[in-house]
Amino acid sequence: MQSKAKDVTTYIKEAPPECQEALRRLRDLCRAELTGFEETMQYGGPSYSRNSEVEVGFAGQKHFIGLYILRTDVMKAHKHLLNQKGISVGKGVIRYSKPERIDFEVVKSMLRGTVESKGPVC
Repeated sequence: MQSKAKDVTTYIKEAPPECQEALRRLRDLCRAELTGFEETMQYGGPSYSRNSEVEVGFAGQKHFIGLYILRTDVMKAHKHLLNQKGISVGKGVIRYSKPERIDFEVVKSMLRGTVESKGPVC
């Protein structure tokens, strides 16, 4: 959802009720794992930047929850873990058709990989 929320807390409160818990968990993981990153609202959703460059974001869309992992090497390294029913992967985005499809351990691994990555951002 392209939100006009000024902060992430408001963004999550405005999300569909069935997505709010998953969005809260994504936020909690981002805040715990992305040390040295700044949490902001950019492109209509929560974003996590390092050195003024967005590397991670998430969004509650109408038909899916999107997780944006923008380090290409991190996406490539985890792609085999995302080949499951109800998950589609694009360039820098993972779309979960339902909140319960999100494997938060895989998300944690991708966030840790992002912290360590020096690879290109798509």
